Amino acid sequence: MTIIIPRWEWRTFADDMAEYGKSLTKYGEAKIKKTEEKYILSQQSDENVKIRFDVVDVKSLRNINSDGLEQWDPIMKEGFPINKENLQKLFAILKVSLPNLEKDIYSYEEFLEEVVKPCQQLRIVDVKKERYIYSINDCAVEYAKTEFDGKHYETACVEHIDPAIVMQTVEELGLLGKTNINYITAMKKSVGLK
Repeated sequence: MTIIIPRWEWRTFADDMAEYGKSLTKYGEAKIKKTEEKYILSQQSDENVKIRFDVVDVKSLRNINSDGLEQWDPIMKEGFPINKENLQKLFAILKVSLPNLEKDIYSYEEFLEEVVKPCQQLRIVDVKKERYIYSINDCAVEYAKTEFDGKHYETACVEHIDPAIVMQTVEELGLLGKTNINYITAMKKSVGLK
């Protein structure tokens, strides 16, 4: 069994970070990933719940250190169709009541239309990402162009299992002083969900 060591993450968002993106090219060629995802936001929870490649992927915020770095831990990964037991686990994570389920198993479309959308405390956000990923100081360093329900933002991220290396890299990249904000907080602000 593979042991997953949660990484410490620093991230910021802005309307335009193109100059920062260009500055990373001196570190070599980026690995480019383009994805379309759906995030499920909850008024009651700040857990990171997204659907990517037809898989529900959940990360939980485990720690915040004195520098404000966040450590996110993968706690659930389930493909579709999804059963009632896993829906109960997911809604417990989202901290909202599960609607009455008429079936034992739900397809991707049924899950969105019949389980999530009727719940007024949840919000589905369509997210597009074009990520440029570099390895700098053994950190995963990312510059990305994103859209939250069609609103454009750009983001920079540094991740590593050692928080000191994250902060060293943030400083090296000229990002110190920028607001450290995670995807869920940024997305809730963008779509007006408190």
